Amino acid sequence: MAVYTDVSDGALRAFLSEYQIGDLTAFRGIAEGVENSNFVLRTTGGDFILTLYERRVDPDDLPWFLGLMGYLSDHGLSCPRPVPARDGAALRTLAGRPAAVTTFLSGVWPRQVLPAHCAPVGAALATLHAAGQGYDAVRPNALGPAAWPALVAACRADGDSVQPGLMAELDAALAEILPAWPGQGGHADLPRGQIHADLFPDNVFFLDGAVSGIIDFYFACTDILAYDIAICLNAWCFDADGSFDVAKSRALIAGYESVRPLSEAERRALPVLASGGALRFLLTRLYDWVNTPPGAMVTRKDPLDYLRRLRFHRAVRDGGAYGL
Repeated sequence: MAVYTDVSDGALRAFLSEYQIGDLTAFRGIAEGVENSNFVLRTTGGDFILTLYERRVDPDDLPWFLGLMGYLSDHGLSCPRPVPARDGAALRTLAGRPAAVTTFLSGVWPRQVLPAHCAPVGAALATLHAAGQGYDAVRPNALGPAAWPALVAACRADGDSVQPGLMAELDAALAEILPAWPGQGGHADLPRGQIHADLFPDNVFFLDGAVSGIIDFYFACTDILAYDIAICLNAWCFDADGSFDVAKSRALIAGYESVRPLSEAERRALPVLASGGALRFLLTRLYDWVNTPPGAMVTRKDPLDYLRRLRFHRAVRDGGAYGL
């Protein structure tokens, strides 16, 4: 359950007295999510989300995240909007944790991803990228390619216990991906801007077949726009048996291009960007798998799911594999 910090009724009411959102009538913890403590608030003024930011989130990054969410909400993206307190501050403290109240979004995330979900997701991602061009503050990607060698090193001692030969395969992937990365090794850079960087199905709400909201911006950063598409190819376009579904990929990219057409350079870069996206999530999952002590506040996920994705993308030679 994603409620790591308990909040007493009295503390919550005192906290909410600093806002102009009405009187509290009900609140409950949200079981989904793995990074922060989340609660649904019902007040006489409507429904809201309360988030307490746990130790894996750097408090110094929170003003950037909250500022981005507010900016995107103002510029056409359906996403949580931070609610300022009476003093104008969106970030406060509750139960010893940084905390914020945001608007509530209706809808549910798809438990089974269908091709019909993928075009709206692609269009929503492109809308995010287009809207984010006006948000000038920069946050480097702390989990981008520069971080991957250190993650491999941190997993080296125990990585092969997850699967024999895993570390050698990751070394080979790094040696192939890093020199080919856009902006590296003489390769031209690609368009950059604000990206979500974690747009998995449980971060997208649907209502009546349309995207009703995008949530969880706490990995968002300033990076290559097409890398965000590559992350979505990994998150949305593989079936439960590990096979790649080109119909989903084709729909996702077509939806994206209905808002922001890709350049030829971005299309050519998709295989290496998708390989990098698979490697990034494989490495963070592997790090948690081998370095998390019992009872720690981390939900471990199977890294081998992303090994299968990485192998697929490393074998791709052109955009035809993605339906281009």
